[in-house]
Amino acid sequence: MDIAHLHFLVAQADLSGRRALVALLSQLGAGQVTDVADGPAALQMLEAGATPLVNVALIDLDLPGMDGLTLLRRLGDARCTARLIVTGAQPAGLLFSVETLAEAFGIELLGAVAWPVTAISLKPVLENYTPLPRPALTSPEPRFAFEQIGIGLQHRQFEPYFQPKIELATGQVTGLEVFARWNHPDHGVLGPASFIDALVEAGRVDFLDWSMIELSVERRRWLLDQGIAIAISLNIAPETLAQPTFVSRMTACLERHGVEAADVTFEISESSVLNTDPDFIERLVRLRMMGFGLAIDDYGTGRSNLQLLARIPFTELKIDRSFVDGASRRLPLSTVLRSCLSLAHSLERKSVAVGVETRRDWDFLQALGCTYAQGYHIANPMPATAFPAWLSDWRQYF
Repeated sequence: MDIAHLHFLVAQADLSGRRALVALLSQLGAGQVTDVADGPAALQMLEAGATPLVNVALIDLDLPGMDGLTLLRRLGDARCTARLIVTGAQPAGLLFSVETLAEAFGIELLGAVAWPVTAISLKPVLENYTPLPRPALTSPEPRFAFEQIGIGLQHRQFEPYFQPKIELATGQVTGLEVFARWNHPDHGVLGPASFIDALVEAGRVDFLDWSMIELSVERRRWLLDQGIAIAISLNIAPETLAQPTFVSRMTACLERHGVEAADVTFEISESSVLNTDPDFIERLVRLRMMGFGLAIDDYGTGRSNLQLLARIPFTELKIDRSFVDGASRRLPLSTVLRSCLSLAHSLERKSVAVGVETRRDWDFLQALGCTYAQGYHIANPMPATAFPAWLSDWRQYF
């Protein structure tokens, strides 16, 4: 990576250590390096609007005047735009916790490097650098009241968008996950941020769920008529799934469109498996016996354990994106990811990595034996009408 155009800041109390880092950055090709000896000086240089602009800062955790943790918090509050690298003599596990904390503060972190910092340990972290994106020209998505959302649902303004799921071993497209989008007449295509909170507060997420079920099964039939036989996955709230009429309504929907139960997978959040209600468990078992697939979504973010998972007849374990992004370059994350994949394998379930955004993610997951991948590296969610052309292009690639 060419770093000649970047301005670096080194914040290190020890003079010899600071000089060593400056020399190392110069050796790696850095064009401009500034060094400071304490936390307040680093904060002054890194606050938003400070000049000259610092692109990358190497922050040691042991700083006088303001330790590294306090500095990270203050930089988050100050909306620091520089990308940070944390250095320290702490064990790798503790440094990873500091990374997690920095991200919670809203810091753009490239990674952590333990002392002694060398070219071999620093170069991979520098390769994580990407230029800051240009500020968005559009305003945040508007939010709507429940009554307005209800009108949009009645007028069939909501549309299922589909994101492909790929088998890593073969590159074959094996499924489509459904994402709800609102084709608003005034605001264009809107994501869940505009409508999901109001539905949750009103206790009527089922309105959206049933709309997406009906339209997604309909689109699946349309794809089948185009000669594309592919399964769909639907995110379902546990409240919707627990409705006494769920199975009968779902069966009627499939019959209307001539779609088989095996072509539909229901995705439920990991937190839902904490439900010990026998009626809920019976519903899941019944759905599996009917041929539907069941996926545990956002795995790793809840409090489930092996005993809880073992009683759920799920077919897929969807690993949360927080364990996928960065796993190829951070040992603690890769350890957790390997554990998730091992769990799926030991339970004889398929594994799905969510949030695959780079080729590096793809290659890493493929080497680990993950079953499926989905994310922006593969494709953004798209209308059903756009999928045939995308599929044709993908098949040429593979």
